[in-house]
Amino acid sequence: ARRAAVRARPAPRAIRVFAAESRGEVTLLDYGAGNVRSVRNAIQALGFTVKSVDDPAGIAAADKLIFPGVGAYGSAMDVLTSRGLVDPIKDYVASGKPFMGVCLGLQLLFDGSEESGGVEGLGIIPGVVGKFRGDGLVVPHIGWNTLDFKRDTGLMADVPAGDRLYFVHSYRATPDVDNEDWVLATCEYGGEFIAAVQKGEVTACQFHPEKSGEKGLSIFRNFLEGNADERGAGAKTKPTAGVDAGLAKRVIACLDVRSNDAGDLVVTKGDSYDVREKDDGGDVRNLGKPVELAGKYFKQGADEVAFLNITGYRDLPLTDAPMLEVLRRSSETVFVPLTVGGGIRDFTDSNGVSYTALEVAAAYFKAGADKVSIGSDAVYVAEQYYANDKKKDGSTSIEQISERYGVQAMVVSIDPRRAYVNDPSETKNRCVKTSRPGPNGEEYVWFQCTVKGGREGRDIGAYELAIAMEDLGCGEILLNCIDEDGQGNGFDHELVGLVSDAVTIPVIASSGAGEPKHFTDVFNATKCSAALAAGIFHRGEVDISEVKDHMKGGKIPTNEFRSVL
Repeated sequence: ARRAAVRARPAPRAIRVFAAESRGEVTLLDYGAGNVRSVRNAIQALGFTVKSVDDPAGIAAADKLIFPGVGAYGSAMDVLTSRGLVDPIKDYVASGKPFMGVCLGLQLLFDGSEESGGVEGLGIIPGVVGKFRGDGLVVPHIGWNTLDFKRDTGLMADVPAGDRLYFVHSYRATPDVDNEDWVLATCEYGGEFIAAVQKGEVTACQFHPEKSGEKGLSIFRNFLEGNADERGAGAKTKPTAGVDAGLAKRVIACLDVRSNDAGDLVVTKGDSYDVREKDDGGDVRNLGKPVELAGKYFKQGADEVAFLNITGYRDLPLTDAPMLEVLRRSSETVFVPLTVGGGIRDFTDSNGVSYTALEVAAAYFKAGADKVSIGSDAVYVAEQYYANDKKKDGSTSIEQISERYGVQAMVVSIDPRRAYVNDPSETKNRCVKTSRPGPNGEEYVWFQCTVKGGREGRDIGAYELAIAMEDLGCGEILLNCIDEDGQGNGFDHELVGLVSDAVTIPVIASSGAGEPKHFTDVFNATKCSAALAAGIFHRGEVDISEVKDHMKGGKIPTNEFRSVL
């Protein structure tokens, strides 16, 4: 196994979350690039006041400037150019005043990118950003990975050796002789790429500090307190034996959110998608409040938190104030990625005003979501995709959201159930020979996609749907299983294996977890990148730390994260 290059360094300082008077002001360049709210929340948690700007004068007046970014390279450069921000950003960086770029905010500093058909960048750092390439490489690169430090600076002084930070991107810049004077740290994924750059107090990182828990907040703190500059110029890293490195498998806590009969927004959990209690009252099963549970799982060490608004198909998303408020409040204290699904579709409200799925997604991103998930509408899109002989025209919600915010922000949630046949010739959908024969002894199974919360089956399989979604611009598959939902027997390895072998984007295994061993088992048996659970966490049967301990014991690459905020 590859070993991380790490440094000897003092023990990290504890992070304090401030709530009283401001410790100073930082300027945030808010040009509509995805989830800026989380960056703002991280800065405010450290006690600093945020001033958002979107014009040249605001950039020129800044003393400390943060340049965030989530989305497509071409779209971002179009916005910067149309608003006259290109030269002001260049001038600010040239001044040497404190500057931090995040994710796309790092990539835009380079000469250009292959993304969006080839786009010119800001030209501050030599090099062209290219797409991840490699046989069998899962792209986007999503999750927690380790760094190899090339220089010793104060920016990451509090990141413990061998720890992981959160990445989510499909394109990367690579180190070479022309930009080596900029490179602070690299990361390994299908080859070495640039994870962080720094010259003096001008810094940028490909990972997301605001989504990397306590470690990420420490990076922001060192930047904001003026401690980012080099401490030991030319200091090189030395490998430390026994430190495991590389992309970790993710453990995700899922919260199914809906209104109960009293109108309160609650976290619930069903058995085969039935969320009502079995007693005479039959009310919606209430397992807690969404914001409180999200904070609890963050502190337990969840790598991500997902909210699925399971009444979204009936409600008006842009007027669903309670769900948007859940995102806003959660993002104030939960510094790992947040995904939201439910109701992201085109619709017309009661006043006759029409909204596109892209506009609905934008509302969720603005409220604090990092990724959005589409369910039933993806099935209809896939059916049309195959009916049109796999032709794309850019009109679907999947294409539009991924084009605007990047494929890494677009998740498709699949709700399949087992459909048994005696022979694969009985269906046009991909079958597998099953180790769990059907009720009449059938030896083959395909996985039928459903819509409307699992109530209606369609003649398209999970395999076919996943392939269509990848081609249309989806960046991740959330793979549920109606048969295993709430059963506690483990994930359906036949389903997860079929889909994760079919696509080169990350697949999240969902439905069926009953104990920590089930996570280790699905990672060993399939190529899935993450595994998700709900009920066992909500009912307190299993702590997320127990899952990770079992994974580490099974030699599964694991993000050892626990918040002490």
